[in-house]
Amino acid sequence: MSQAVRRVECQGVAEPAGASWSNALLIGREVVMSGMTAHPASREANLDCYAQTLVVLGKIQALVTAAGGHIGNIHRLTVYLTDIADKDQVGRARRDFFAGQAVFPTSTLVAVSALVFPELRVEIEASARLDVDLRTVTEVNDV
Repeated sequence: MSQAVRRVECQGVAEPAGASWSNALLIGREVVMSGMTAHPASREANLDCYAQTLVVLGKIQALVTAAGGHIGNIHRLTVYLTDIADKDQVGRARRDFFAGQAVFPTSTLVAVSALVFPELRVEIEASARLDVDLRTVTEVNDV
């Protein structure tokens, strides 16, 4: 039996006309997202990696909200950096963005040689489950 799939759309994270991908899909209770960047804001202003990361996390939150969820549903991040020296800025942005949550999402951080536009320093893929809430986790069990 296949699960229902819905393309998630929101005004703040528009897909380009003719795009050959979906920004986000709601598959059952899981939201899976393509990599998000700070474009076009990164073209309009010279944003450091910290600021780009906050823009990207805001886009991820907007997509999760459009799917019917909230920030606490985001459980997985894969972060791509063009300069591994920016890892501390990304870490600070994650701490600031997810402040107040009981636990942070899981995360992988890797360096890459380039992203789609030269001014981009960070791209983040994310996953969320609408049936979990990392804001209120009271216990993490070791198995």
